[in-house]
Amino acid sequence: MQAPRRVPLAYFDPRFMTSPAARPVRILAEYLDPYTRLQREGIADTIVMFGSARVLPYNRAQRQFERARERARQQGAAGRRRLERAAMALRMARYYEEARQLAFRITSWALTLGDRPRRFVICSGGGPGIMEAANRGAREAGGKTIGLGIELPREQRSNRYISPELDFQFHYFFMRKLWFAQLAKALIVFPGGFGTMDELWEVLTLLQTGKLPRHHLILIYGRDYWDRVLNWREMIRHGTITEQEFRLLRFADTVDEAFEHVQKTLVKYHMKLEPRDEWPV
Repeated sequence: MQAPRRVPLAYFDPRFMTSPAARPVRILAEYLDPYTRLQREGIADTIVMFGSARVLPYNRAQRQFERARERARQQGAAGRRRLERAAMALRMARYYEEARQLAFRITSWALTLGDRPRRFVICSGGGPGIMEAANRGAREAGGKTIGLGIELPREQRSNRYISPELDFQFHYFFMRKLWFAQLAKALIVFPGGFGTMDELWEVLTLLQTGKLPRHHLILIYGRDYWDRVLNWREMIRHGTITEQEFRLLRFADTVDEAFEHVQKTLVKYHMKLEPRDEWPV
């Protein structure tokens, strides 16, 4: 006589949990897991910093440039193209260092406000580049720091500066975006590519349509980059946005200027927690 077969509970069955039928369960898990852990850590609100994953720290960019310069003469046209790319990477490295400094400044100030709950915690997309710089600066200031990572075809690992208890990984982009917006009081956008623009437009649309309060800050960092990539004034001229909508944006080119914008906005509008923002602590 055969022993009774033990059938696994549905939520312990990998075949079911990864099936199309269980998609609502997976989506709910990507809401509830961050909710639970953020609440446990007493995170009241965040400052989100976006930017390219491809921007290097200055020391790495400098070494890469020096190697490319040494090889350029021997490699002809291909070597010159590599040298041009390395020179651009070296120029872009300033944004890594400035994101790191800005995150340090914001976190150092936020720590003076206490930690029950924790205010204005630096949050990034969890990867390398500007994201790493943001988490790194916050960690160097002695603060908690959040990473909202995403599964990609080419594996992207969490950077090492994220607080382990606040290191999240998402499958669904829309759930990740929800958590970017859910607690954010300011969005700081450093030079970036498609992903950075996607996140910028998402939050701008929420602000434009009143889904986020108008006094949330969207700060565009690095006009030398952004004014070449996006012609904001042409959108106004063609009537696709209004002057008032353009004024949803603020701009900064230095760490001091950016910190002044952030601190002034937070002090004016966000020092008092609204009841819906408070986590039980």
